[in-house]
Amino acid sequence: MSASLSPQTITIVKASVPALAEHGSAITGAMYRRLFEDAEIAALFNTANQENGAQVHALATAVLAYARNIENLGALGPAVERIAQRHVGYAIKTEHYPYVATALLGAIEEVLGDAATPEILAAWGEAYWFLANILTGREDTIRAEIMTHEGGWTDWRKFVVAERRPESEGIVSFILKPVDGRPVLRHRAGQYLTFRFDAAGLPGLKRNFSISSGPSDDHYRITVKRQADGGASAFLHDHGFPGVIVETTPPAGDFFLADVPERPIVLLSGGVGLTPMVSMMEMIAEAHPAARVWYVHGTASREAHALDAHIRELAGQHGGTKVHTFYERRSEADDAEAGLVTVDWLKANTPFEQADFYLCGPRPFLRSFVPGLIGAGVPSGQVHYELFGPTDEAFAA
Repeated sequence: MSASLSPQTITIVKASVPALAEHGSAITGAMYRRLFEDAEIAALFNTANQENGAQVHALATAVLAYARNIENLGALGPAVERIAQRHVGYAIKTEHYPYVATALLGAIEEVLGDAATPEILAAWGEAYWFLANILTGREDTIRAEIMTHEGGWTDWRKFVVAERRPESEGIVSFILKPVDGRPVLRHRAGQYLTFRFDAAGLPGLKRNFSISSGPSDDHYRITVKRQADGGASAFLHDHGFPGVIVETTPPAGDFFLADVPERPIVLLSGGVGLTPMVSMMEMIAEAHPAARVWYVHGTASREAHALDAHIRELAGQHGGTKVHTFYERRSEADDAEAGLVTVDWLKANTPFEQADFYLCGPRPFLRSFVPGLIGAGVPSGQVHYELFGPTDEAFAA
C-alpha cells in the first residue's frame, strides 16, 4: 500500500460525500448484514450495539467523516486512536479486515446500484485499505507495548470474581483476579476492560467497564450499575458471586490520567461515571502528592452515591483534593449541594481555564459539559472524556 492516496481516489471519495450523507446508514446496515453471515466474524462484535442500531449509525457517521476529511486525515487522529483501542479491546486482528472490505464494497454496490461504478468501488477499496493499514499498524503497536510490561497479555484471559462489594443502591463492585494466578498488567488510571461472557454461558455478550481501582499487579476492580436493559450488568448483579469466571482482554482506552500532571486537575463525573475517576483518585493519592485536584460528582441521591466514603478517605490522604458533591434529591442531613453541577459553578469554583478536565458520565452529561466547557473558555486540549458504546456524535463545540 502506498504512503498516500492517489489524487484520483481523493477526488472520487470527496465526490461521494452527498451519496454517503443520504445512504450511509443503509450502506453500513447492509455491510453488517453481510458480515454476520459468517458466525465467526459476527462473534467479534457486541450484539447489543447491533440490536439497538447504534453501531450502524456510528459507522455511517465515521465513514462520512473519513470521506469529508480525506485530504486532512490528521483531523481524524483522535478517532483513529479510539477505534484502535476498541479493536484491541475486542480482539480484532489484522486477518479480520478483509472480511470487512468485502462486506463494505458489496454493500456500496448493493445500495447505490448502477451509481456504484467500477471507478467508485476501486476508489473506496483503496481508501478502505489505506485506513485499515493505519489502524492495524497502530493496533500492532499497542499490543507490542502491552507485552513489554509485566503481566501483559493479548486476546482473552479468564478472571474469577474474588470478591463482591455492594456500594450503593443498584451499584456493586467486583474484585477480579486472573485464573492462571499470574500478575496482571498495571493499567493507566482511567482505562477500561472489555469483557465477554462466553465462559459464563452467554456467548456473544460483550461489555466495556471502566477499572475503578488504581493500578495493581494482581487484580482489577470494576463497579457496575444495574442497567434497565439487562445484559452484562444484570448478569453480574444476579450471578457475579465469588467463583464465577469471566473473560477480558487487557486494559485499553485513550482516556487516562496524565503520567505527570502539568496543570490542576478537575475530575467531573455523573452517576456511575465516577468509576474511572476513583481509579484516578487512587493513583493521585499514591503518586502525585503535589497535584491540586477538584473532585466534582453529581448523582441522584445519597442512596445512589457509590464509593463516597472511599473518595473522601483518599482526599484526606492526599491533602490537595477538594471534594464537591451534588444530589438532585438532597436531604437536610446530606453533605452535598442540591441540584445539578453547572458550567457556571465550575467556572466560579475551579481553576477553570488553567485545569485539565476529566469527564465521564451518561451521554446527556457529556453532551452538556464537553461543548459547554470548551465554549466557556477551557482549551479543547484540556477536556478529556470517556464515552462508552459506539461513537456516533462529536461533543466538541
